[in-house]
Amino acid sequence: MKVFLGVLLLMQFIFVAQAQRVCGTTDYTQKLISSDASLKNAYAIAEEQIEKRTTNNISLTARDTSSDEIIYIPVVVHIVYKTANVNLSAAQVLSQLKVLNDDYGYSNADKINTPAVFAKLAADTRIRFCLAQVDPHGRRTTGIIRKYTSIDAFSAQDAVKSSSQGGDDAWDSKRYLNIWVCKMFGRTMGYSSVPGGPAEVDGVVIAYDVFGTEGNVRSPYNKGRTATHEIGHWLGLKHIWGDAVCGTDGVDDTPTQQYYNYGCPSFPHITNCSPDSNGAMFMNFMDFTDDACMNMFTYGQKLRMRALFAKNNLHNSFLGSFACDSTLAQGGPIATDDTVAAVVVPQVKPSFTVKVYPNPVQSMITVECANATSSGIKTINIFNVLGRKVFSGQISKQKMSVNIADFTKGIYILQIEEGTNRLSTKIIKE
Repeated sequence: MKVFLGVLLLMQFIFVAQAQRVCGTTDYTQKLISSDASLKNAYAIAEEQIEKRTTNNISLTARDTSSDEIIYIPVVVHIVYKTANVNLSAAQVLSQLKVLNDDYGYSNADKINTPAVFAKLAADTRIRFCLAQVDPHGRRTTGIIRKYTSIDAFSAQDAVKSSSQGGDDAWDSKRYLNIWVCKMFGRTMGYSSVPGGPAEVDGVVIAYDVFGTEGNVRSPYNKGRTATHEIGHWLGLKHIWGDAVCGTDGVDDTPTQQYYNYGCPSFPHITNCSPDSNGAMFMNFMDFTDDACMNMFTYGQKLRMRALFAKNNLHNSFLGSFACDSTLAQGGPIATDDTVAAVVVPQVKPSFTVKVYPNPVQSMITVECANATSSGIKTINIFNVLGRKVFSGQISKQKMSVNIADFTKGIYILQIEEGTNRLSTKIIKE
């Protein structure tokens, strides 16, 4: 009888181990540190930068935009495949992008499952994701790269991030979030680099069968939450239990819990470390519960992630990225069956001449419109590269000046409009 019970318990253990989520980020980070001691200091500096922006109500942004602006992240998806089932469809990729935008926007339909005591802590991170429309050379792209490989499966050793090792090289990690999708060894479902690591391996790796919500996905990880979780690491979040028994994730509004949760616990789920009767926040995206059980980030996690985009911090360069905007790409349309959605700067129709100088500009730009009069008023708008209007005014004389000293450095689109006639030009703010 004892032997039978022992076998039964062993079988239960094996079943649970096979059924629970496996994130390789912590082990991956430790292996990198062990192979390159200098990375330990780099990670520590990155952590310090994040902490400085998430405590004492320090402003998250030192620029002209508000602390709650929407930050757009251009994404390039490297699909590295040997067999056809791993070569995911564009529809499956797009389903994952939708999940990311819903989850990070707290517009996911299953947020109704967030317990009331935690719902008041839930946040729209104001971070959004788009498939890149412009590649590192300024050419048009769908943001989906398909690369055949002779490798059967990849481990969390970064081979998938290198063309010489059967994978695909990263795009510029200062302007793109690289996501590699491939077949992975064992039970690992994904892993991420963390802030402060080497640029050439910066990004996220996701197993092909837990990516998106349609096509080749397996239950209970068929709602795209593996990518939500791993990108959380890329944005500086730790596991909610702090990777230690009753550890800390550095976020004030996530309650301490004994260890990770798996499956789909019932609320309240109280552990030995729970600070109150509300128990563990097992529905947080940085726990290990099933996809259907995850539904929120907290306000504190939002601050921690957005801190990386502050001036002089590690992801600040993304604020000047224009890779989401196809109108800024060189060359004609690309031949593809992939349909992608982009944030687009309004299209223009040149119809009259306008001079804009100096360009590049540091503070004051002059706009000359030869036929502008008080009776023929024209509208002037300036858009950033994400299509967001940052200035609007009227031209009622032939020459006017616009002060853009407070604009973030980067590329802008200046548009002059009169009725249906439009003209636009790029300006560079230094």
